[in-house]
Amino acid sequence: EAGSEDIDILPNGLAFISSGLKYPGLKSFAPDKPGEIFLLDLNEDNARAVELRISRGFDLASFNPHGISTYVD
Repeated sequence: EAGSEDIDILPNGLAFISSGLKYPGLKSFAPDKPGEIFLLDLNEDNARAVELRISRGFDLASFNPHGISTYVD
């Protein structure tokens, strides 16, 4: 509904997707909905994005993700 803003794909085929960017002057289809992070396993034949649960205590109401990156150790 809000579209994805960015995606980062790990070497093992897992993809993290940020969604819900709200930008001044840009139409928002869900203005009252906070941003989200999704996980997509590209190894699956019928891959579907799954919304990740964000920890309690995080200010979800103001979550407005712009980009995403991962660090692999």
